[in-house]
This record gives sequence, C-alpha cells and structure tokens, in this order.
Amino acid sequence: MTGGPGGGTTTGGPDTLVRVRNLQVHFPIRKGILRRKVGAIRAVDGVTFDLFRGETLGLVGESGSGKSTAGRAMLHLERPTGGDTTFRDSALASMNAEELRRTRRHMQMIFQDPHASLNPRMQVGQAIREPLDIHDIGNAEARSNRVNELLELVGMSPQAASRYPHEFSGGQLQRIGIARALATSPEFVVADEPISALDVTIHAQIVNLLGKLKRELGLTYLFIAHDLSMVRHLSDRVAVMYLGRIVELGDTDSVFARPLHPYTKALLSAIPIPDPEREAQRRRVPLQGDIPSPANPPSGCRFRTRCPMATDLCTREDPEFRDLGEDGFPHRVACHHAETLA
Repeated sequence: MTGGPGGGTTTGGPDTLVRVRNLQVHFPIRKGILRRKVGAIRAVDGVTFDLFRGETLGLVGESGSGKSTAGRAMLHLERPTGGDTTFRDSALASMNAEELRRTRRHMQMIFQDPHASLNPRMQVGQAIREPLDIHDIGNAEARSNRVNELLELVGMSPQAASRYPHEFSGGQLQRIGIARALATSPEFVVADEPISALDVTIHAQIVNLLGKLKRELGLTYLFIAHDLSMVRHLSDRVAVMYLGRIVELGDTDSVFARPLHPYTKALLSAIPIPDPEREAQRRRVPLQGDIPSPANPPSGCRFRTRCPMATDLCTREDPEFRDLGEDGFPHRVACHHAETLA
C-alpha cells in the first residue's frame, strides 16, 4: 500500500471498494433582499481517502468537524461542491439519476436518530420492505420473507413487523434501522453515529451487532462516531477529522498507541481508563477554546488556534499530509511538528 494524495491510503488494486478524492461540501452564506452569496461554510474541504473491501474505517472528531456531512456526501445524499466518490471504479458524479439510484442499492446508510429516520405512520415491516419495493427486488412473498429474515438477523422477532415505531425503545428502533439498511444486501454502509442518540447501556450491544453483521455479510463500513472506545473496538483504521479536513489516518492500534497529531492526542487523552490508579496518574491534554467557524477557517494549519505546539510556521503554511508509518503500515498526519509526538 502507498500513500494517496491529500489524505488517504491507496492500493489501486481490487481490494479498494470506495475512493474519495478531494471531497468538498460548501454551503453558501446569503444576505440581503437579493440573497446574494457573501461567503461559504466549508463543512467538508478537501477530504481524500480509500476504503478497502471488508474493512471498517472509523471517522472521529468533535461536533462541527464535518464527519456526518462527509458521510452523506459520499453517498450523494448531500451533493458535493467539488471532488467525488468512486464506488467499484465508477464515479458517482458522472452518473445520471437512474444510474445513481441503481448504485445506491449497494450503498446504504444507518442514520443517527432512529426515531427521526423511521416514518411513525408506517409499520416496521413496511419500512424495512420499502427499499425492496423501490429497487423492485423479488415478488411480494419473497419481500415478506426477507423482512422476517432481516428482523431475525438483527435480533428481533418477525412479529415486530406489524407494529409501529412508537412501540419500541431507541435500541430496538436502531436495530430496525440497521435491518432496513441491509434490506438490499449492500456492500458498503455508512453508519452515521449510530449509537450517539441511544442510552449508554446499549451502546455495546449495537456496536457488537454491527461487528457481527460485518463478519457474517462481508460488509464494508464507514463508522462515524464520537465514542473513541467504541471506534477502537470496531474499526480496522481510524481517520481523525478537524474543521472539514482529515488530520490523521492510520491503523487503529497505531493511532491509539502512537498519535501523531496534537488534536488526536487530546481526543485520546479524554477517554476514561477503567483503573482508578492509572486514571489518577494520567496526564490529560485539554483543548483550548472552541472549534473555529468553517466559514472562516484559520490560515495555515487549521488546528493552530488551539494547539499548544503551534509556531509561526503553522500560521504561514498548511501542513502536508505525509506518511510517518512504521513497519510498512501507513500512518499519515497533517502536522508540521508530528515528529515531536512520534
């Protein structure tokens, strides 16, 4: 494997399922009676990485870093301003509406809030069956059987198909959302913070279910999350996102054991350690201030306004996204002073 331009790890071989190149999503800022554009919110501002078949890539960062927008733009649920996603060597931007609809059968999304993502007036079985109807998969009997199969796959009774969303807990609704995402037998699934809206007591259940489904169905995940402990449990690689850009990307064990970016180091230092003595001795790295506005990002390194290691160089120059991996494992970072942390 070799480093890809601007923020990814690429092979160019058959194991690469999804390629993201210079992905940008800018939302216009308009003012005045004529609603003239006076600026743009750069929610995603030049993201590049690859997803390999059968892997889970964890995408982490603070709220407002652009994670969810990037995930939606990869599937063209949010239209990219620039750059694109390539799935199975086909660029989504070059597809017409019908081609994109057919491709979406193989790319699905698990949404953050299961209450909001399910129609309260639609029975659960109807909601799960809807993707089968849209893509005209199977006859009526086959679709009903598929709904029952999916409910059992996510640990629920087929009898749930005739009930409505308000009759279920948040964790059960997320299982239903997962079943709906898997209805068309996709290869690639974007899981957009699938546990953040749920009670903490069932986080592990949902993450374990996602891991089980990955192994059994050969799925490829982009797992977007705040909870770094869950990301470590589920992900093969981790990408750290800050203010619309990926600042670090590498193998999960490498990133957690040897973070190369000050932002990553600060995020990891906030994970509680289940050992009172080690927790008391641990040195935390607090983040100063709030994340800057994506409408007016800082010059040079975007993290410099909150970084304890920032220098004049960080103000002047945008750091190159370079590979500092060891033992043949790519570990890329965008920091002028990454060697200090290595």
